[in-house]
Formats: sequence, C-alpha cells, structure tokens
Amino acid sequence: MAKQIAVAGKGGTGKTTFTALLIRYLVKNNKGSILAVDADANANLNEALGMEVEQTISELITSTKNPKNIPAGMTQETYIEYKLQASLVESDYVDMLVMGGPEGPGCYCFPNNLLKGYMDKLGKNYGYVLMDNEAGMEHISRRVTQDIDYMFVISDASARSIRSAGRVRQLVDTLKSDVKNIYLIVTKTQNDEDLATLQGEIDKTGLKLIGVIPYDPQVAKFDLLSQPLFDLPDNSVAVQAVNAICKEAQI
Repeated sequence: MAKQIAVAGKGGTGKTTFTALLIRYLVKNNKGSILAVDADANANLNEALGMEVEQTISELITSTKNPKNIPAGMTQETYIEYKLQASLVESDYVDMLVMGGPEGPGCYCFPNNLLKGYMDKLGKNYGYVLMDNEAGMEHISRRVTQDIDYMFVISDASARSIRSAGRVRQLVDTLKSDVKNIYLIVTKTQNDEDLATLQGEIDKTGLKLIGVIPYDPQVAKFDLLSQPLFDLPDNSVAVQAVNAICKEAQI
C-alpha cells in the first residue's frame, strides 16, 4: 500500500512550497513512485512542480451533471472513471490530479464516491500519495482520502497562524480521521527568537513541532520569476530544512 501523506494549513503559510520540496526530497532520494493530489481550491502545486494541468476534477464533475455531455451508450459512472484517468497528469518523476474549486450548486456525493473508489485503486500503483489540502480539508472530511500515515500542518511564524494550525488538529480529532503521525511545521522564521515568542501558542495546539523552515530568499526569487520550486538548488535553506524534516519523520 502507498504511504499516504497529507499537508494542511491556511493559505499563505508556505504549504505548497513544503509539498513541492517534500516531493523533491522523495524524488532525489529515489523513495518510490509518487501521486500528488492538489486538493486546495487555490491550486498551484503544478506550477511549483513545473507541470501543466488541462482539466481539474471539479470541472470534470460539473460537466457530468449535464446528461448531454455524456456520450450515448455510456453510463455516468463509466464516463467519470474514463475522464478521471484522462485528467491524470504524468511526468518522469510524479503524477498529479488537481481537484480545483467548487463549480456551482448541487450535490457531489455520487461523483465524490466514485472519486474515492478511483483514488483507492489508483493509489495502489504508487509508493506515495501526497495530498495538498486547504485548511478545511474538505476531501479528508468527505473521506476521499483516509488512513493517513503522515499529516504535516503548516503555519507561518505568527500567533494567528499557529492558532489556525491548532484548529486543524481539532478538526482531525472531530472527524476521527485515522492519522498515524501528525506534526507542526513553522515557516518563514527569521531567527530563534521567533520560535521562543511563539512557544506558548505552539504548546496549546497539542501538535509536535517537527521542524522549522526559515525564510529563504531563493524561494522568493523563484516565485517572482515563475520558476518551479522543484528546481531549487541543494544549497537552498528551504530545501535543506525540508530534507531534515523528512529524515526526522523517517519518511
């Protein structure tokens, strides 16, 4: 079975940066085949990995709500499964599905159940399945992804963001999700004093702080130039920090 890794946290904390560099670590260390799932409504993991995405899952699901879009002689279920396979973006080092944002009103229970079944079957072909979630973790709450081996909750170096990370932990507990290991990561730190100031808030979250990712000007430069973060050099401060976190977590 694939190792299931989920990354959560509110927008702007460096969640996608961490996910991209986690994938970089797995690839550079030949850890195994990878399926990346971008479940954040503000999807940009593909850009961080340098991949092109033509259709999101939400766009696909919306199209199937109109019976006229389904070819004659094909059931909705068969059509969705066919299109899901077509939505898989493949590269030399990672394959990707992008969920996308909500597309209009209506119940998505049926296609989400199909998606869960598809993810269960698809995941068996990979060594790792990584899901980059929004803070609300909609796809975890709908049980599209479950039995998580590692969850990393990302926060920047602010008390407000640390509290948000604590609420993610509360949500996991409320959902009674099967999460074997859950960790806190603090990003964009400037110095050791940042952590000392935040220690009280960190303790309240009930999360284990597994590492910090200091502010990295190379990440800022790559973002400015729209260069894939996957291509960051080995001497990047962020790359080195993520590598250390992965080793500490024994991924």
